Amino acid sequence: MSTNSPDRIRKVSIIVSRGSLDGVYPGLIMANGARMEGIEANLFFTFFGLYAVMKGYQDKIRIATVGNPAMRVPDAKGFPLPTLLGALPGMSAFATRMMRKEMEKLDIPPVSEFIEMIHDAGGRIYACKATVDMFHLKPEDFVPQVDKVLTVGEFYELSAGAQIIFT
Repeated sequence: MSTNSPDRIRKVSIIVSRGSLDGVYPGLIMANGARMEGIEANLFFTFFGLYAVMKGYQDKIRIATVGNPAMRVPDAKGFPLPTLLGALPGMSAFATRMMRKEMEKLDIPPVSEFIEMIHDAGGRIYACKATVDMFHLKPEDFVPQVDKVLTVGEFYELSAGAQIIFT
C-alpha cells in the first residue's frame, strides 16, 4: 500500500481500561507502533487502566490469574491453569515475574519507560475525567507524561478521523 493511499491509517485513538499487564501492554505496543509508522497516536486511560499513568503504580501492574481462561502453565501451549490455582496466594506475583522475564528477553520496556517513550515520540496521553473524579484523583497523582484529563466528549473531538481501538 502506498503511503499516499486514502486507506492508510493516519491517526489512532486507543482506549486502555484494564489495569493488568495484559490489559495495559496491548495499548502501549499499538501506540508505540503507530508512532514508529508516523501515525498520530492518542492514549486514553480510563477505569483501572489509569494505574498505568499513576505515580507509584505504573511499574507495579500485575497479571490477573483469576478469571483468565487463557492462562497456561508454563507457556502459551502448556496446561490450563485452573481458576482455583490462580487464586492461591502469590500466584499473580509469580505469573507477573515470569511474564516480565520474558518481556525483558524481548527488550519490551517496563510500563513507565514505555509511557515515556510514547510521549517523547509525540504520542498524546490522556486520563478520563469521569474516572479521575470517581476515584478522587488529582493531577499530581499522575506521571508528567499525562497531557490532560479529558471528558469523553473531548476525547471524541480529538479523535475525529481516527481509528478508535479499545484494548
